[in-house]
Amino acid sequence: MDEDLEAGFQEKPVHKHHVDCSDNDLSFRAVEPVNVSVHSLTVDINTSPAGIAALSSALKRRKDAAVTAHKRILDNVTAEMPSGSLTAILGGSGSGKTTMLHALSHRISGGRLQISGHVRYNGTGRTSGVKSAYVMQNDVLIPTLTVRETLRYAAELRLPPPATPEERRRVVEEVILELGLKECANTRVGNNIHKGCSGGEKRRTSLGVQMLANPSVLFLDEVTTGLDAASAFQLIKTLKLLANTGRTIIVTIHQPRSEIWGLFDHLVLLSGGVTVYSGLAKNCLLHFESLGYALPAFVNPAEFLVDLAAHDIRSPELEHESSVRVQLLKQAWSSSGSRDIRASWVTKEKTGVQPTSIDDHARRGSSYLGRQISVLTARTFKITYRDPMGMAGSLIEALSMAIVTGWIFYNLDGSLSGIRSRQGALYTAAALQGYLILLFEIFRLTIDIELFDREYAEGVVSVPAFLISRRFARVFMEDLPVPLLYSIIFYFMVGFDPRASQFFVFFAVNLLMHYIAVSLAMLCVSVSRELSVATLIANMAYTLQSLGCGYFVQSNQIPVWMRWLKWTAYVFYGFGAMAANEFVGHTTNPAGRIYDCPNTGGLATAACEEYTGAYQMRSLGFPDDWITRPILVLFAFAIAFYVGAAFILRYKTVGIQISRAQKPGIDTSLGKEALIAVLPDNERTVKITLHEYSLDIRKRVHWLTKVETKSILKPVNTVFEPGVLNIIMGPSGAGKTSLLNVMADRLRDSVSTTYMRNGNMIFNNAIPSADVVRSICSYVCQDDDALLPCLTVRENLQFAAALRLPTHYSKIQKRQRAESVLLKMGLRDCADNLVGNDLIKGISGGEKRRVTIAIQILTDPQVLIMDEPTSGLDAFTASSIMEVLKGLAEEGRTLILTIHQARSDLFQHFGNILLLARGGYPVFTGKGSNMLPHFAALGHHCPTNTNPADFALDLITVNLQRADKEAASREKVRSLILSWDTTTTTTTTTTSQPPTTITQTTPSHLSAPAELGSLIIRSPTPFTTALPLLLHRSTLNFRRSPPALIARTTQVLGFALILTLFFAPLQSNTYSIQTRLGFIQEFAALYFVGMLQNVAVYPTERRVFGHEHGDGAYGVAAFFLQYTILEIPFEIVTSLFFALLTVIAAGLPRTAKLFFIVSFNCFAIVNCGESVGIVFDTFLQNNTGFAISLMSVLLSLATVMGGVMRLGLPRFLEGWNFLSPVRWALGNLAPWTLGGVVFRCRDGGGGGEGRGDAGGGGGGGGRGGGDGVGCTGPRTGEEVLRLYGLDKNAGLNLVALGVCVVVYRLVAWGLLEWRMRRWGWRWKWRGSRGFGKGKGMGMGMG
Repeated sequence: MDEDLEAGFQEKPVHKHHVDCSDNDLSFRAVEPVNVSVHSLTVDINTSPAGIAALSSALKRRKDAAVTAHKRILDNVTAEMPSGSLTAILGGSGSGKTTMLHALSHRISGGRLQISGHVRYNGTGRTSGVKSAYVMQNDVLIPTLTVRETLRYAAELRLPPPATPEERRRVVEEVILELGLKECANTRVGNNIHKGCSGGEKRRTSLGVQMLANPSVLFLDEVTTGLDAASAFQLIKTLKLLANTGRTIIVTIHQPRSEIWGLFDHLVLLSGGVTVYSGLAKNCLLHFESLGYALPAFVNPAEFLVDLAAHDIRSPELEHESSVRVQLLKQAWSSSGSRDIRASWVTKEKTGVQPTSIDDHARRGSSYLGRQISVLTARTFKITYRDPMGMAGSLIEALSMAIVTGWIFYNLDGSLSGIRSRQGALYTAAALQGYLILLFEIFRLTIDIELFDREYAEGVVSVPAFLISRRFARVFMEDLPVPLLYSIIFYFMVGFDPRASQFFVFFAVNLLMHYIAVSLAMLCVSVSRELSVATLIANMAYTLQSLGCGYFVQSNQIPVWMRWLKWTAYVFYGFGAMAANEFVGHTTNPAGRIYDCPNTGGLATAACEEYTGAYQMRSLGFPDDWITRPILVLFAFAIAFYVGAAFILRYKTVGIQISRAQKPGIDTSLGKEALIAVLPDNERTVKITLHEYSLDIRKRVHWLTKVETKSILKPVNTVFEPGVLNIIMGPSGAGKTSLLNVMADRLRDSVSTTYMRNGNMIFNNAIPSADVVRSICSYVCQDDDALLPCLTVRENLQFAAALRLPTHYSKIQKRQRAESVLLKMGLRDCADNLVGNDLIKGISGGEKRRVTIAIQILTDPQVLIMDEPTSGLDAFTASSIMEVLKGLAEEGRTLILTIHQARSDLFQHFGNILLLARGGYPVFTGKGSNMLPHFAALGHHCPTNTNPADFALDLITVNLQRADKEAASREKVRSLILSWDTTTTTTTTTTSQPPTTITQTTPSHLSAPAELGSLIIRSPTPFTTALPLLLHRSTLNFRRSPPALIARTTQVLGFALILTLFFAPLQSNTYSIQTRLGFIQEFAALYFVGMLQNVAVYPTERRVFGHEHGDGAYGVAAFFLQYTILEIPFEIVTSLFFALLTVIAAGLPRTAKLFFIVSFNCFAIVNCGESVGIVFDTFLQNNTGFAISLMSVLLSLATVMGGVMRLGLPRFLEGWNFLSPVRWALGNLAPWTLGGVVFRCRDGGGGGEGRGDAGGGGGGGGRGGGDGVGCTGPRTGEEVLRLYGLDKNAGLNLVALGVCVVVYRLVAWGLLEWRMRRWGWRWKWRGSRGFGKGKGMGMGMG
């Protein structure tokens, strides 16, 4: 123990660039003072229906249509925030704190918002001369960078150019020390998938990033949320230090400890968007005392004020009492207190305080363009290098596409079929490869663009710097290697001319197509940040490109009204350049390259003309000399797309949508003062004992070549008892969340990470199986992503109750239970508001937290594990929730929760406490009443007016801000750890008999330990009950989600419309053979449509299902079937519209039989694409981008092997092709659409296909224009089918396609079942040995 402790608490070496800052001063340059004032600020939100809902409302003439559909968020707020002050905005959840902060920082806008009043900086409404920074609630950080790297890059971008590199390094190290980030400075930030820093450390890092901008005004939204009390206190002291140097600091804060109160200079207290106090913090208590509300002794002033201004809706009596009180406070301030502020404001307006003139670069914190490019390039290079799955996605895609497509087109000969296959190979290289890059880059950009939006809004990154650096950083890692690797492999496998000049032209075109793809991706994402919308734009654009390129439809066969589009299609130039390079380039022969004509007489015979390169160029509609000009045009396309993206990024405002409240139903929560007890009185209670319980993590780093082991939690011996609140406390990095995760069986191994647990977790003197743990324990994690964003709070709770409560409950009882919990959690006022997400503004963060907790306590679980249930909540709401939890505990349940910032009046309710120091060292465990005596015996006495919880956290927190304090605090914590270890060694006893392992599952209420599991097993909701509920819930959520509707409907319809415009009307001359085959081949693109529809919808639904399945709510079958049932109607309807356009408008035989055949083919291919998406996203659920790359390769291969682009396949690939729905679709469509068609040799009409001008492409092989030469090649549809090997049984192929649909969906279902059962098997295996001693956790995902 001593050795481990020495290793963990010794003075850690400082980074080589560390500068000693023992004087605790921050070396920021002086800033211009800025006074912020707000006068009569009012914000209203238009909550009336929009879009389709508005039209529906108008048509139905709803009764409530005449009611003013506005909600007031802020009402006539007036306040002063002078420079050199720290101003706190207090109030309950939903009181308008964040909205006020947005208004003050001029970050609030939108068509649904109505804003009145004035916000002034130094007496003027102009903000261009003011340097400000904003710390948001959510942390926008790069997960693959360390904390130190994040801050250094922020300093490089944010500190003004006059600052020297040494100054930047010094300031970064000072900020690291000031914010207590020294011990995690070299730890990667991490995310939900790859763990790194704790939530509190991320929060402090976000603050550090904004501090480095050295702003005059700093806005911080709930900056202490997620921090422990000691870290929060230290952070606010840092902000006070910044304010003392002339800065204006404005913060919203939920639960400030009593010591923090004394640091506030000014205070704004809001209640329901209305000011109840605004002014000096020191005068606040006197104001309320004059109204009859005096601060009681030993009560935190901030908690007192928040309670005073809160609406208590837990019962009708409390609601009436609080409403009267709050109304009195509002009237008192409106009639007296606000007059002084308004008079002061008017006086300052008359005196005309003018803003200080500040240089534009300095005030925005912007560095010069060259510097920005340099910094962003270095940062992007490091991010790319540290994302092996991202690099693998692009490199594996290029490698696999090159090898497999090279195999498909391997060593093509000079026969007619070989020549046609060369065209397919060239199209694959020119268009298909770029399309895959396009999809992958769009996915990456939808993630990466969030950071750019944030930095661009802050003025630290310019649009040109972002665009240029993104390409500079990847030029040698992706942009050159990907097309080069593909070109080398594919070019020589196909058997193209090995001359170096010809190869480098091929590579140059590939390189330019790669750059065009990434530029077009940037353009699509600049238009929309939604993946579904961006991919829709890309798909439609690519469809136009592919149809205008001359391969699927001969360029002079395109209808005259669409023919001009070929000149705007970059694939037309790329494919044309490659075709010219192959067929007529690098030769002096006017006929171009000569292939293997089987007829005697050579080129003198007409039959051999189609074996010449010049003939192939004319048949494709390209001029002969078509290499240099297309390459120049391709370069221009790449530049144009990037310039277009830059223009949109520069001038398009990215905002957040405002959700509207749904029409409220009957409020059945009224009068429910008490929760309805679910647990029977005779139900067994559960006592949990941890014996030498520890956790280590083994990680593979450096591309999985090096193994590192890190200790997260040192051996813990503690007891969590039923009937009381069991509290886990400790600073950030103490292992609190990891302990809860391992206790709740929620940790999953991966390829790079293995969790190793030691010791025993004992339930009532018995080691439980994993099934028992997951059955009786409900877990409330920190994340709120299990909520459906387009459902209201009430709907989320009602559906959760219906899916989670036992089947013997009636629908009415389940609804009553949901309403009862809704009331107790203080959610009635927002019950009919949409939850919302990052793009749709809904309820507040604190309200989301309460909804997440409410869902878990619906079932009154016997063991409730909660990770920071009060984080993000105001003091009043936190107190209300703790009362609810205390009531649950008193009913005999075991509640285990971590708490960062506990109210002073809550400590007396803490039953058992586990106190952990950083590094997972236990410092105290036992009764809460014994904690202070224990520390007092060690010489650490808690002052009588100090919150005991704050005192304990301060005691075990290492002060990293100053070297002398760090050494002293480390020694203090070390002695506390050693003292507790000595105490437990001498006092802890263990039973002589080992605990038994629970394996029974038969229901029983006996008290024997081995029967504990049978007593408390919760079974999932039956399939027949869950399915209708899930369908109803998903339909509601889907109907209110515009991106999901766009993904499901517009892809197929847009594709059908473009096909019709390009192919209608299909003709019957010999020049239209290529066009008709291209029309059939285009059906393969529906495979990609299905996959993209899935990527836009399924991952979100699967994530919610993962949470609910982990809670044992329902099974895989119910989820999978509801997803399929909801998906299929959209596919059927869009397929019918697809057939309507392609059969009737395009010119196929207008028969009912063919109409339904085309409809079924469209439905089948899209459905198979959906199934492929389910398979890959289920298997690679944490790497969606990598899954998109692999899926794109697979779908591309199916497209190439469909039967039109490649004539004849190697035997193995021919066998593999039997699994592809594209093969069976083209196999039945070709006979039904080409059978019986007779192709005329000449056609004087047809939009000029008979003209032989070089610029027009030679009129389809140079046979037009009345040249008197008889046409060659196939004359009937049957001959075409024989040439392409498509003369098979169409009906049998149609049946095979139907079988593909069923088999693909069953495979997807089976994989999802296997995925869940795989975890279950591992749990079962672990359950056979219980939660006892062992190294590996044994439940990885592979």
